[in-house]
Amino acid sequence: MHVVIAKVDEVLFEGEAYSLTVPGAEGEMTVLGHHEPLITTLKPGEARVHLVAGDAPKVFSIEGGVLEVRSDGATVIL
Repeated sequence: MHVVIAKVDEVLFEGEAYSLTVPGAEGEMTVLGHHEPLITTLKPGEARVHLVAGDAPKVFSIEGGVLEVRSDGATVIL
């Protein structure tokens, strides 16, 4: 799935990933490819991107934001 993690003026990550784990408004959630569409707010914590299953994730500290999930990917706006 295609993942984008961006601030208004800066793209922190953009690329293909196996999964994305974020601190959702109702608790931590993991998004995989072909996930049902959703939009949710994010709490402060870490966004973790796994490029392949079982690898060490790329970790991004976040202070909150919004997650949009589509059938083809996910976008995090900080």
